[in-house]
Order: sequence, then C-alpha cells, then structure tokens
Amino acid sequence: MVDQTNVFKIAVIPGDGIGGEVVEQGLRVMNHLAENSDGRFSFQTDYFPWGCEYYLKTGKMMDEDGVDTLREYDAIYFGAVGFPGVPDHVSLWGLRLAICQGMDQWANIRPIEFLPGVPRRLNHPSVDTLNWILIRENSEGEYSGIGGRNFSGRGPGKEVAVQSALFTEHGCERIIRFAFDLARTRKRKKVTSVTKSNAQQYGMVLWDEVFARVSLDYPDVETDQWLVDAMAANFVLRPEELEVVVASNLFADILSDLGSALAGSLGLAASANLNPEKKSPSMFESVHGSAPDIAGKGISNPIGAIGSAALMLDHLGLKKEAEQIHQAIAETTRQGILTRDIGGHYDTEEITDAILKNLETINANV
Repeated sequence: MVDQTNVFKIAVIPGDGIGGEVVEQGLRVMNHLAENSDGRFSFQTDYFPWGCEYYLKTGKMMDEDGVDTLREYDAIYFGAVGFPGVPDHVSLWGLRLAICQGMDQWANIRPIEFLPGVPRRLNHPSVDTLNWILIRENSEGEYSGIGGRNFSGRGPGKEVAVQSALFTEHGCERIIRFAFDLARTRKRKKVTSVTKSNAQQYGMVLWDEVFARVSLDYPDVETDQWLVDAMAANFVLRPEELEVVVASNLFADILSDLGSALAGSLGLAASANLNPEKKSPSMFESVHGSAPDIAGKGISNPIGAIGSAALMLDHLGLKKEAEQIHQAIAETTRQGILTRDIGGHYDTEEITDAILKNLETINANV
C-alpha cells in the first residue's frame, strides 16, 4: 500500500507533434519505478489537452484559468508545442511561456552530456569526459515580451516593430547565485558567464556587474566571462573548459541547442523549468520540440523526455531513482540501442523497453 503522503500529483501536457509520444515513454519509466518502490511513492497523473489542436478549436492555447489550475500539482510534465497552421509565436507565448512566466519558473537547467555509444559529432580527444550544464535565465531578458508594432497605417513597408529586452538586478542576481550554488555541488567548481555587453551596453553590463559582485561571495568557485559569439566557438574548440555556464534567456536557449547537437542530437536533451523556492510547481520538458515531420511514425527519440522525467524525480526528492534513470539511459546507449536520429534503427518503444530492462538490472544490483 502506498503512503498517501508520497503520492505525487503530476499535470501532464502532451502538447503537439511527438510530444505525446515521448511523454508516454517517460511516464512508463516513472510508473515502473513507482511499482517497484515497495509503496514508497506513486504518481497521480492528470492530462490536459492544451496545444495547437486545442487552439484551432477554441482560439486559445490553454484554458483561461490554466495557470491557476496547474498550481494544484507537484510538477508539470510537458511534451512539446508547435504545429503547422498555428504561428510559432502564438503557440509559444500561449502555452509554454505562459506557464513559465505565470509560475515564475525562473531557472531553466539544460545538461549537456556525451552519452556512450552515441556517434561523435565533436572531434575532441576527451569527449567521453565532457559534461557541463547550462543555466538559463527563464523569466525576463530577451523573452520579456515587451514591445509592439505600429504605423501600419502609413502604408506598405512603413510599419515599425519594437522589441525590448528587460534585465533587472533582482533577476540577474537570483539566476547567477543559482549557478554558483550549483557549481559548489560539482567536482569542478566553476561558473562561466555569457553576455554580449560590448554591444548591449545597458542590460548586459548590469548582468556583468552583478556577476562580479556575486562572485565575491563564492571565493571557492572559479569564474570566467565570455561574449556569446566567442562562447559559441568555445563550445566546439574548448569544451573541456566548461562546467556551469550561465546566460540570458535567448543566449542560453541558443547555446543549449548547440551543445545538444554536439552531444549527438536534440532528441537526447532534457530540461527543467524550475521555481527553486517551490512556491509553484516546476515544469519538465525535452528540448527537441514538436517535430511534426515525424509525428505518428513511432521513431522519435524518447531519451530527452525520459531524462527530463529524471530531473523531475530529483526535484521531487527521489534522487536515487533519478540517478538510476541516468544510469539506465547511459547503459542503453552503450549497448548500441539507438534511435534513427543518432545512427540507430530502434523505435521509440524499443528504446524505452531497453531502458526499463537496464533499470531492472540496476535495481537488482543495488
């Protein structure tokens, strides 16, 4: 019998495209762990049909009270958003960003891990040892949604669009401190800050100044600072120098895709949108997007979604189970059981079957 205090309520938003396919596999892994926990924990899942199909029916990406509804849950498990027929800015702002900003999920973490057995996209002598984590400011910066369009009445070619980035000292400081605190938990204690303050002389100079001030409180943590263009080159040329990388909303978003591509595929990439104070639930999602071109074919890579489930379990305090998922994923790729996007021939369910089998072996050896 499950202790009712350890029943975690999970809001599941499959979303669009392959979102539902990969979320289903993540839930298989989570439920497998729960069923073999001797009643220590279980999951109650409620599904919400929000996304582009919902928008085409209702004119909204989610219910009007959607954010308030989600507050009743311990965590949110998100698939993907975006599909032909709905403009990307409508789908993103109407669902994912509405949740992230509405819940103040201000810390986005995106690990970059080079799994064994995955074909190498990076020519580096120590590629098997590379493992860094990108920390993305997730509430303001370039994704603040401040601006507008005007003067369309002047005629064709005369319209003006203004898009402003917002940087607050409070927002900069809390994400930078989050990065330093995380660095202290890692074997190598280092934080790299990424900006473009030579060109963006207000918001990003503020970021640089806050970074310099906060770093004084962490004398045990090594630091360096790079402009984003140079950092993009370093991802390829000097990845061994990376440990914890902290950057603004836009820059970290772009760099995380670069890192995931270097590691083999965006299909491998997990992420967490955290409200670290736990005043509202956090949301966990794979990075790869909705991939409508392969939706329904059963060939999507579930590893990013399963890795995101591991981040969820870690956030919920199930750290041992989260680590077991990471081990099972690594063992699966080490065995050469790979999806098409990383050079294999296994389908979505077969990958999950292998991960579950490896989980059983790991549990038997504990």
